[in-house]
Amino acid sequence: MDRGDMNGRRVADAVADRAMSTSAVVAGTVVAGAVADDTAGHRAAVEASGDAAHQFAFTAALRAFEDYLTLERNRSVHTIRAYLKDARLFLMHAQKAGVTSLGQLELRHFRSWLGVLDDAGLARSTLARRAASVRTLMDWAVREELVPANPALRLRAPKRSSALPAVLSHTQAQTLFEGPVSDAGTDAGLLQRRAILEVLYATGVRVGELVGIDIDDVDTGRRTLVVTGKGDKQRTVPYGEPAGDAIEAWLRHGRPRWSTPRSGPALFLGRRGGRIDQRTVRTQVKEALDALGDTAARGPHALRHTAATHLLDGGADLRAVQELLGHSSLATTQLYTHVSVDRLRRSYEQAHPRA
Repeated sequence: MDRGDMNGRRVADAVADRAMSTSAVVAGTVVAGAVADDTAGHRAAVEASGDAAHQFAFTAALRAFEDYLTLERNRSVHTIRAYLKDARLFLMHAQKAGVTSLGQLELRHFRSWLGVLDDAGLARSTLARRAASVRTLMDWAVREELVPANPALRLRAPKRSSALPAVLSHTQAQTLFEGPVSDAGTDAGLLQRRAILEVLYATGVRVGELVGIDIDDVDTGRRTLVVTGKGDKQRTVPYGEPAGDAIEAWLRHGRPRWSTPRSGPALFLGRRGGRIDQRTVRTQVKEALDALGDTAARGPHALRHTAATHLLDGGADLRAVQELLGHSSLATTQLYTHVSVDRLRRSYEQAHPRA
């Protein structure tokens, strides 16, 4: 039996072992639903070719890799979707080069793939993420004894851009909340938009964390929220009086108008009554920021950047900001210190007579 057959047998065994677990079936179904469109699209394209020699050779491996990410690494649905998409794109590239098993992969296959992506103009951050995805895939393959070593360990992706994130100035943030949302009255849509903007700026939560907040996660007395972040880690974050007023106005005058039996415990709702989705939030925040007209800040993450920067501008402890944002590494939070120093330098150069 050659190495390709042995690897195929091992992948099949890995899939069979996981299939025996009820929890694996359940969790796999949940994640499979999240990536169904991508997978179905790929399979349809392969089947449409009508050429058996070009059938995708790594379907079983990707399914076993999906189980690993779900059950053992406890990754979020969005992370799993991204990893599987990256891994599938790479393996399709490798298969075009004649690779039919994981054991045939070499460093040159990974390098050529990144080269194609770089030539296509993908951002450095995207290239770095895709390189990380395939390294994780091969780490898993080594662990499952499908390959003797990880050929992607020596893969060097372009360094992430050191460009500082766009943030709102204090004046722009004030203007944002003095716009139409400040006079929402009893308009349910404006009441919710105001509450969303206030919560994003007050707490710095990610948009995925925001849409997952339930009513019971809100402690209006202590003015705190419980949010579930990456890796299903929960943390408690405080918010201020303006955000508190906005949340209470939404709960009292807005949410009851949109609430339906399908609303469940969700804090923020779509117009049909279900839990609001990330796309809707992104659209609403983009519209609100675009209305300012004089900022490069775009989307919910810009408010997260802004919240962190303004906290540090005001003298907040770096460790406290790290905990608030849910960063696992202090190095990630330190990016915002550079933003604050950069803003300080610009102000100094504009105002000091001997700058």
